[in-house]
Amino acid sequence: MVRIDTVVINATDARRAAEFWGGALGYTPRSEGSLTLVPVDGDGPALNLDETDQMHLDLRVSDAAEQRAEVERLIGLGAQRVHWEYPADANFVVLADTEGNVFCVVNAGVG
Repeated sequence: MVRIDTVVINATDARRAAEFWGGALGYTPRSEGSLTLVPVDGDGPALNLDETDQMHLDLRVSDAAEQRAEVERLIGLGAQRVHWEYPADANFVVLADTEGNVFCVVNAGVG
């Protein structure tokens, strides 16, 4: 089953935003100096502060077969594929919801 894995937030000052969101949500950096914050108790999605990416959700699935099935299911609900320059080792598929908001379906079983 697909789950929200990460919320990516665009920030002009990602370090400042990470401090704010860490304090606001009680999240902690995933590792020393990381701009990806995680719940201390492990319950909930990660939050990634990024100065170059647009705000979007990363939805997690467990393997390639589930990724293909979820992509097709989401397209059946009204999502559309987005033209994207994928790296050779991409473990994600970029879609847009019915309002044009992009999101990724990430195969967490890769890497």
